[in-house]
Amino acid sequence: MLDIVLYQPEIPPNTGNIIRLCANTGYALHLIEPLGFEWDDKRVKRAGLDYHEFSHVQRHASFEDYLEKCKPKKYMHVQPKVVNSTMRQVTKLVTA
Repeated sequence: MLDIVLYQPEIPPNTGNIIRLCANTGYALHLIEPLGFEWDDKRVKRAGLDYHEFSHVQRHASFEDYLEKCKPKKYMHVQPKVVNSTMRQVTKLVTA
């Protein structure tokens, strides 16, 4: 089974849509803090519709915290077209 990890997501509706995706596929969703929005933001709930109860969402204080708790064996790193320094740091951490 796959897990989806969002590193410091900033857009509530996108996160809500991914919650819906995870509920329908059985994937677990991991959110790496800080989030760019409040977790109870109505836009997250609206985009996720009623799927929150069917999805498995875990929040982690940092990427290191995620690695320590979940101990993933493989990674598939997908990044946005525009890369900022924070994402480069994550890439170095994953490939190290």
